[in-house]
Amino acid sequence: MLFRLVGTKSNKEAIGARVTVVTSKASLIDEVRAGGSYLSTNDVRLHFGLGSDAMMKKIQIQWPSGLKEEIKNVPADAIYTIVEGQGIQNTIKLPAPGAAAVIPASK
Repeated sequence: MLFRLVGTKSNKEAIGARVTVVTSKASLIDEVRAGGSYLSTNDVRLHFGLGSDAMMKKIQIQWPSGLKEEIKNVPADAIYTIVEGQGIQNTIKLPAPGAAAVIPASK
């Protein structure tokens, strides 16, 4: 599970946004951070490992602007783009665990 957050009132990369993911088995928290090393940076997407949970009961986002957003009943195994104040704007499904990824042939 990956989340790419896009700020509108907050900074564009949503640095400082805090995300809480609630499943049937756990409550997980992470924060968007900037930084890295000399001439490098880290991925600003947030990754949550949900184990065998196929559904997130609730996603809570505390944006740097102060806005609080909540999204309910979201399926796992996808990359979600969430825009501040607009919810999920794009979803890319991930292959099932153990399934081979299909890569299109180049032309």
